[in-house]
Amino acid sequence: MKFTFSWLKEHLETAASVDEVVETLTMIGLEVEGVADAAARLKSFVTAHVVSAEQHPNADKLRVCKVDAGTGELIDVVCGAPNARTGLKSVFAFAGTYIPGKDITIGKGNIRGQVSNGMLCSAAELEISNDHEGIIELPDDAPIGVSYPDYAGIDEVVIDVSITPNRGDATGVYGIARDLAAFGLGTLKQTDFSPVPSKGPSPIPPLPHRFAEGEPKAIRKFAGRYIKGIGNGPSPDWLQQRLRAVGLRPINTVVDITNLVSLGWGRPLHAYDADKVEGEMVLRNAHGETFDALDNRIYTLDESMTVIADDKGPLCLGGVMGGIRSGVTDETINVFMECASWDPDLIAQTGRKTGIISDARYRLERSVDPALTEPGMELATRLVLELCGGEPMEPAISGEDVFPDTKIEFPLSETRRLTGLDVSAERIGEILARLGFEMTGTGATRHVKVPSWRPDVTQKADLVEEVMRMVGIDNVPVEPLPRLAHVAPRILTTIQNRRRLARRALAARGLGEAITWSFISADLAESFGGGKPELKLANAIASDMTDMRPSLLPGLLSGAMRNQNRGHADVALFEVGQVFLSDLPEGQRTYATGIRTATAGINGAGRHWQEKPQPVSVFDAKADLAAVLDALGADIEKLQIVAEPASWSHPGRGGRIQLGPKVILGWFGELHPSLISKFDLDGPVVAFELDLDALPEPRKKPTRSKPALEISQLMAVSRDFAFVVDESVEAAAILRAARGADKTLIGDVTIFDVFTGAHVGEGKKSVAIEVTLQPRDKTLTDEEIEAVGGKVVAAVEKATGGVLRG
Repeated sequence: MKFTFSWLKEHLETAASVDEVVETLTMIGLEVEGVADAAARLKSFVTAHVVSAEQHPNADKLRVCKVDAGTGELIDVVCGAPNARTGLKSVFAFAGTYIPGKDITIGKGNIRGQVSNGMLCSAAELEISNDHEGIIELPDDAPIGVSYPDYAGIDEVVIDVSITPNRGDATGVYGIARDLAAFGLGTLKQTDFSPVPSKGPSPIPPLPHRFAEGEPKAIRKFAGRYIKGIGNGPSPDWLQQRLRAVGLRPINTVVDITNLVSLGWGRPLHAYDADKVEGEMVLRNAHGETFDALDNRIYTLDESMTVIADDKGPLCLGGVMGGIRSGVTDETINVFMECASWDPDLIAQTGRKTGIISDARYRLERSVDPALTEPGMELATRLVLELCGGEPMEPAISGEDVFPDTKIEFPLSETRRLTGLDVSAERIGEILARLGFEMTGTGATRHVKVPSWRPDVTQKADLVEEVMRMVGIDNVPVEPLPRLAHVAPRILTTIQNRRRLARRALAARGLGEAITWSFISADLAESFGGGKPELKLANAIASDMTDMRPSLLPGLLSGAMRNQNRGHADVALFEVGQVFLSDLPEGQRTYATGIRTATAGINGAGRHWQEKPQPVSVFDAKADLAAVLDALGADIEKLQIVAEPASWSHPGRGGRIQLGPKVILGWFGELHPSLISKFDLDGPVVAFELDLDALPEPRKKPTRSKPALEISQLMAVSRDFAFVVDESVEAAAILRAARGADKTLIGDVTIFDVFTGAHVGEGKKSVAIEVTLQPRDKTLTDEEIEAVGGKVVAAVEKATGGVLRG
């Protein structure tokens, strides 16, 4: 919500400065997003005279101009504006000036062989309007070399306030002024909403409501005014400047008046060219028809959307946007002004379905004061008569307003209980009265009637918030929480704790965290096992965000693709987030997922022949998955690992981790070549997925306590063994056998090499393992080490049939 400081002062009698107003707005809960001083922003631009404008010798659409900017010398400027001509007065920017509309700093240059030392500017380049068809044209008597903001009277300070969805009353300057006055920053000026005398019966009678029983009805009350014989055209300069200052483009006087009332009083209006209405105007719901809107787009409407229509079809999509067919132009003579009361929920629904974002929708879906329906029409009528002339006819009123008429029992002690503020009953009454609330009664509990413009206030806590705002949020006391006399209970839920631990474990392994959209394209959803009809979005924000994601991999792979497109081939990413397997609550799962590409893996045991970067392998993904499980208190060695890859995995190059056939925890593997091709990635790519919700809940009370941590002071010893086994033998079988050879001394067993070739025989492979021996009481002798080595060889031979490689 943007407004100028001078506009605010038309509604608020105050001596406060801009800084005081901005500070107060934030203190009372109307957050200021920005303050722009137009004069300071445009101070470098000056008025200038184009002494001559000659055809550029090397370009048909350029002019070589001699410009007098008040420096005493003529400045050479190359200009491409169609209206650049000899004798024109315009606005000039010297070399080194920042051009806000183009986000550039203009410099000295050479354009097609001609020197250019500045720039003649359009209104769009100065961001004072959207007009970019030509440079600004000033009157012939305009002075030369004067600061353009000083000449044009551009001294406005624009304040931008963020309005929360419940504060429809603050979508107008008047409502913001009312809050500031209630805080004590000035006095609210009253607006004249008195009825305008009519000159005769209205040619357009009250609009009939043609809604079937039970049909959604967005409109509540319609107030229209036929004004004949107006003189429409460009609006006065003061009105155009006011609209431009807040980012709106002036259209014509009548349309500008509707925007003025909408922004000034938060009361959206719409004007129709009455001569373009064909037959009877009615209020009804759409019947699957199309609508040509003022944004030059055609929309298909459904039966839930209310329209104002004539015999030919919709004239306006009620509460959202008007139509081109009945639009008001400079030639309009007879106008029909509408001010209506709408159902905010149905307006929001219509806006979401059509995707239209308009000033009217912005205000009406936040609940506009229903008591302003007829007064708003009277105010607009008065403005039209003042600026356009004409004769007002009798109002055409149909329907009834819906007023909340909320009454709340308010215990005054709630203010202290909820905020810590000590506010007297008298001051509470004064604050609420200034905000428009009526407090009656005596004693500890009072009765409060809520004004029509605050439908969001429904309970006593809301009244406390209003008091707190006016006392000042900054004045709420800060008190430390009391110290507990016992150990605090666990705050995080199990899944919250798992998400935290998974993130830390993966970040510690060198993966970067990514946060991706929960919506993906239908094609990608189907590629990863999704694409179900019930998981498609009813109102997708983009054509490639139509389905809820069944996996986190599409987002991570898209991120890897963007990195590779920019020359970063080695990518390691992870995400912990939600996936959607169905539209049921249990179908929403929390996954931890990671990918590695190219050579972004972690190379095994760090052997000398592996010092150069190696391509990622399925074992990198398995190691990442094991690290997450370990952080969550699950030992991968005690889980089932089966050679059944995920649907996204390369056949034969992946596996599944489970507690049993019915409790699947996750998958790891190398990405399928077809998916690598779909994402245009340079392979290989490995990935893992872990379902954090599938892990069993930890026991509330451990069945046995953990033993004390024992760390030996003696140095560990490692020995390497290479076994030749059949290719069908799983590496896990070798590891299990080696670990079980001597559980007292063997601390760890890892694989560091797998080799196949003619040297080991057809159908055979060589698996090399490193066995770490950790002495406990004394240093091991050579004989003891050899004895353990013999046990390892014997255990592996017995379990797998493998023989020690010579």
